[in-house]
Amino acid sequence: MAQTSVTTARRETASEKTRNMTKMALCVALMAISSYLSFPLPFTPALVVATTIIINMTAFILKPNDAFLVILAWLLIGAAGVPVLPAGTSGLSRLIGPTGGFYVAFAIAAWLMSKLLNGSNSFKKMVILGIAVGMPVIYIGGCISMYLVAHMTVWATLVAAVFPFIFGDVVKVVAGAFLATRINAFLKNNG
Repeated sequence: MAQTSVTTARRETASEKTRNMTKMALCVALMAISSYLSFPLPFTPALVVATTIIINMTAFILKPNDAFLVILAWLLIGAAGVPVLPAGTSGLSRLIGPTGGFYVAFAIAAWLMSKLLNGSNSFKKMVILGIAVGMPVIYIGGCISMYLVAHMTVWATLVAAVFPFIFGDVVKVVAGAFLATRINAFLKNNG
């Protein structure tokens, strides 16, 4: 009898691990696909990308370390030369260029938002975390790299890395939270 319950517990753990690895793999794939949905703005090296929707969604459906690993895997795949970074680009130069700080900050923001969400499926909490935590972390990372690599003034950095993106990023946080609440509810009901 004890043997059966131990075996059942192991199967559940293996099943949960498989489900979690599948979610992570799908998030990496969605990161890659969403990177192709981008367009440039004439006054900044940063692109408007759909990737931030998926970053938020990833942070809201995965545990902190898993969310971090998803973004890290996407970055490593892109650094290795697979065209999965915004606008279908790749290479290490993208990560150390003027917009590289955004990419590094994606991983930090995803981990931090997931950690603070603490498994909640509250749409409101997700939106607040995305706007109050995720966006500032990503903007700080982007500003640091633009300031240091592109040798811009502080004001020019803010104009290029923050101001034109605020409204769109709020919309993308809401979209990511909407997707996450639906995915979490679906997985809970069908798990």
